Amino acid sequence: MGVVVRWWNRKPGERVEWLLEPLVKVGPLRFGMNPGEVASALGGTVAHVSQGLGSGIGWGYYTDWGVTAVYGEDNGLVAVAINAMDGPLVRLRDIDLIARVPSEVRADIQDLALREGLSVRVNWSGDPEVEAWGVSMGAAQEQGLSPEGYTQRSDTMISNALLVGPELAKDPFGSEPVIGWRDVRDEPPNTGAWPVKAEQERRCWNWTPLESVGPLRFGMKPQEVATALNEQPTTRHGRYPFGTSWEGLGQWILREDRFDRVGVTAHYSSGYNWPPTLGAVTIHGRTGPQVEFEGIRLIGMTVSAVDAALIQHIEERDLGLVVGCGGDLGADGLNMYVRASRAGDTVVSEARFCQAQWEDHG
Repeated sequence: MGVVVRWWNRKPGERVEWLLEPLVKVGPLRFGMNPGEVASALGGTVAHVSQGLGSGIGWGYYTDWGVTAVYGEDNGLVAVAINAMDGPLVRLRDIDLIARVPSEVRADIQDLALREGLSVRVNWSGDPEVEAWGVSMGAAQEQGLSPEGYTQRSDTMISNALLVGPELAKDPFGSEPVIGWRDVRDEPPNTGAWPVKAEQERRCWNWTPLESVGPLRFGMKPQEVATALNEQPTTRHGRYPFGTSWEGLGQWILREDRFDRVGVTAHYSSGYNWPPTLGAVTIHGRTGPQVEFEGIRLIGMTVSAVDAALIQHIEERDLGLVVGCGGDLGADGLNMYVRASRAGDTVVSEARFCQAQWEDHG
């Protein structure tokens, strides 16, 4: 087999419980603390993954706690992100916010907000957000343990949260410095509904590894992709060559086109004075065409079942198993990864098909 990925996955009884005092503090972390004070409040722990700490705007992920702290221009704490799998179990009034079924948390938040006369809106991910509490909910795929003791993907989502101070409460994910930590502006916004297309309503596409999927051939130009799909892109995403500090300067480089009617995203290889060509295709789990691999249906299925079938196929033929970002599984040499797409409280399978030179980064 290839790479083995492990996730922390603390059980509820092994996790600390924190109280949220809206817009003021969560557990021992008070908004306005500097990185040193946060580290001290967390028992002297260090941020194992960090960017810009001590230099103004920055963030740090405290692995031992399952917490990300985001700091503003004055090095003051402005946001705390709680990991679904191993973060503290945060409580607001009589509501447990973390590691629960997302729809149940939503119902509890709506009920509490109604009792307190507050409004609840839907954030970019389709989850509840309450400005008066500085709470923006989210969800992540739950991980479980395999019989061999390794972490594996499950078919359910569990709740996480971004908790912010007063200066970010109006728009938590749309504000700096949160954007510097996690920029979701290119993510397709969700209304809070996750319809899944029935199997009989899906097109069936063929796949030739490293060459093509359905009518799309790797190396196509963007207009050729749109013509082949008989659809213009719903959204286009790209970047400027000099990074965010030089936004707007230089030639804009197309990165991907999303086609919502067909249910695919086209990813392009491109660069400065290097015209974009098709390098990978993601078929959306909820709405995309069906593709099979050795009799295994890859799209819109139960993720754990696809993983099990894929692993069995690989083991029976003594092939290599490749693990991509987020635990996505694929057979060695094919540059195809089975991914997970949220469908409310659960997930369904989707897949990314890539050309030989493409490196999958999530």
